[in-house]
Amino acid sequence: MYWAYSFILFLSLLYYIPAYFIKLRIRKGESLYFKQRFGIKLPVRSTAGPSVWIHAVSVGEVLSLQNLINSFKERNPDWTVYISVLTNSGFKIASEKLSGISGVFFIPFDFTLIIKRFFKTLKPDLFILAESEFWPNLLKVAKKNCTAVFLVNGRISERSFRRYSRMKIFIKKILGKIDFFLVQTEREKNGLIDLGILLHKIFQVGNLKADVQLPMLSTEKIDRLKDQLGIPEGKKVILAGSTHRGEEIQILQAFSEAKKVYHDEVMMIAPRHPERAGEIEKFCKDLSLSYIRKSRDVFETGWDVLIIDTLGELAVLYSLCDLAFIGGSLVEWGGQNFLEPAFYSKPIFFGPYMDNFRDIAEIFVRSQAASIVKNKSELNQVFLFQDKEFFVLMGKNARSTLMSLQGATEKTLTLIERYTKQQ
Repeated sequence: MYWAYSFILFLSLLYYIPAYFIKLRIRKGESLYFKQRFGIKLPVRSTAGPSVWIHAVSVGEVLSLQNLINSFKERNPDWTVYISVLTNSGFKIASEKLSGISGVFFIPFDFTLIIKRFFKTLKPDLFILAESEFWPNLLKVAKKNCTAVFLVNGRISERSFRRYSRMKIFIKKILGKIDFFLVQTEREKNGLIDLGILLHKIFQVGNLKADVQLPMLSTEKIDRLKDQLGIPEGKKVILAGSTHRGEEIQILQAFSEAKKVYHDEVMMIAPRHPERAGEIEKFCKDLSLSYIRKSRDVFETGWDVLIIDTLGELAVLYSLCDLAFIGGSLVEWGGQNFLEPAFYSKPIFFGPYMDNFRDIAEIFVRSQAASIVKNKSELNQVFLFQDKEFFVLMGKNARSTLMSLQGATEKTLTLIERYTKQQ
């Protein structure tokens, strides 16, 4: 089975490597880090003491682990923590945001011989996988070399469960390499049981992202930030965060129409992939909306749209807005994290496609902490700010709902520390 998988992976890389070389190296000038991915350049082992290797895919997973890693290091200072990532943006954020770790590196291609070299070098006692990246060879080697293998903040979509159920024997063999599944909701728990995972290996602990901790900004600090960005006093601020291709044009059209009626508003829009900022510029030009870019332009008043084309700033910028729209939800992507605006007591709106956060989104909607907009027309009505008092109530509900969902970090740490104390 593993030989067949490795052969298929090899054939896939023959296609994907040239494609990514063109996309990243030629078009963006970014490195593909082949030396790490092929195991030619290995991470350096920090100490001879106990260690844990944590794998996070990209930005979202890295940020969701920030509190967990900080708390783990505080309570286990003699342990070394290594972080692997899949994407360049994940590497950048992990390097900037995670303190107390001994190394950030790219996950190697999932071939047994390469994976073994990493484990032989790092000698981790524990291996922790975030959310849903089930690499067969990685898990097989981790199981052989570590005291325990954990899945933390486990999240598996309905689509994935349907796909897994069609190859249950293969998936059960892969997932069998994981000792403990720490999942977000009862849905994941029941889905894993249906796939044949034993009940005593599954723990429903909640969503690590709900334990978000961001700086609380004073009114004076918020006013200063607005002034620095050229946001005039009294203007309502809409922030459309983590948007995807296909929905920015709808968002900007809805905003443009609303602005003809309600003049006292501006928009900040943050594409999920900042390199797409040029596309958003074109949309603004077509709609006769004045705009500036966060990374490039001088912040002066008079703009309609501020394009956030930088990484790592979106969370705090939610503190400035009066209304948050969550991207990846007007198109069939599955939605993005909306707990950061909830932390800042902001009214939250998203489209109908929130599969990636389905359970927690339903809780927020039921609590009148968030609302679904199905199309551009409904979004236009939201942008008119006709029910400002209800928006304030939504924001308060968002904050209190978020607080009620916290606690996953402590539960996760307690389970992991059963094994740290054995080393």
